[in-house]
Order: sequence, then structure tokens, then C-alpha cells
Amino acid sequence: MTLQDINNRIREAEAKAGRNQGETTLIAVSKVQPNERVEAILEEGHRVFGENRVQEAAGKWPQFREAFDDIELHIIGPLQTNKARQAMELAQAIHTLDRPKLATTFARIAQEMGSCPDLFIQVNTGEEPQKAGVLPADADSFIAESIALDLPVKGLMCIPPVGEEPSLHFALLRKIAARNGLKGLSMGMSGDFERAVALGATHVRVGSAIFGDRVPPAG
Repeated sequence: MTLQDINNRIREAEAKAGRNQGETTLIAVSKVQPNERVEAILEEGHRVFGENRVQEAAGKWPQFREAFDDIELHIIGPLQTNKARQAMELAQAIHTLDRPKLATTFARIAQEMGSCPDLFIQVNTGEEPQKAGVLPADADSFIAESIALDLPVKGLMCIPPVGEEPSLHFALLRKIAARNGLKGLSMGMSGDFERAVALGATHVRVGSAIFGDRVPPAG
């Protein structure tokens, strides 16, 4: 499937849902992809990308930024507190704010840097013990605490459980966001992004449908 195919499907999903064209940002998830595949998508004019690991992002994106203008990088994987500064220096948005310690670390570094990337709070909508994210019952209080730290919380993010209907989780995320006055909804991946768009996604994270299967590093 081509990048244009994905963009067309997003626009069609927006139209079917009665949404304005272009309301949904496509994040091309470039984690564990060879540089030549990423460069090919850059050559097509796409500029919004997502990485899971800060170390991988640091080894990839500074060089691309020397060759291409206006790259917007989103960190979409679990973030260790000791990687927070590097993530904040690299990225324009971080989608995985999920605990008080990380929030206070972001706030401290933001004061030192004088800036902070846009932040999305990850909600564990499926309440899966192995998955990161604040539980739905705790989301309101954590959102309020993060905003009280003067953090630029733009919205919420979720990853629905495998095997469950994702639309139920997208609807829950939208409900939590709405009652907290948040506009951003980072939800939907290669297999379900059209359902996410129908339920108000502002950002969809699509990797394999754009790049093909991931290529793990040798060794």
C-alpha cells in the first residue's frame, strides 16, 4: 500500500464521518525501518514520523533534518525517565506521558529548556497489566495534575488490546478527552485507523501499511 493510498483512505474516512478534510494527521511510524525506506517517504513529501525508542530516533533523525526541512518527530513508545531530556530535545510531540514521575521530570526539564514538546497522556483503556498508561479511573486526576505542572497536554493516546474491538477503546478515549477539555486523540494504527478517524482521531500512527514489515537490526 502506498503513502497516497493511506492518505486517501484517511480523507475518505473523514468525509464519511462528516469531519473536515485534513483534520487527521498521519504519523508514519518509522521504528526499526531501514533508512532508505524512511528516505523514500521523505522524498514523497511526508514530514510527520513516529519513533518508539529515543536511542533509535537519535541515531536517525538529526541526519535527516540536515537534508529535509520541517520534519515533525513524535515519540510514541514507552519512555524511561532518564531518556526524558533527550526525547524532549529530539521530538515535537511525545505520546506516552503515563505516570507522575515522568510528568514532574518533564516539568523540571521544560523549565530549564524554556520549551516543551506537545504531550499526550497514554491511557491504558484495556487495563492490561503488561501495558503502560494511566488507568481510565485515574485519568481525570492525572490530566489535572499534569496541566497544573504547566505541561502542554494536547490530548490522549491509547493502544487497544489485541483481539478486542478497537472502536470501544477509541470511544472511551474520546469520552475521557472531551470531559477534560482536550482536543487531541492519538489513536488508530495500520489495521484500524479508519475506525479511529470515524471516532475523532486527530493523529493516527501507521507503520507497516506504509513501510512494509519491520526490519529488526542485525544481531
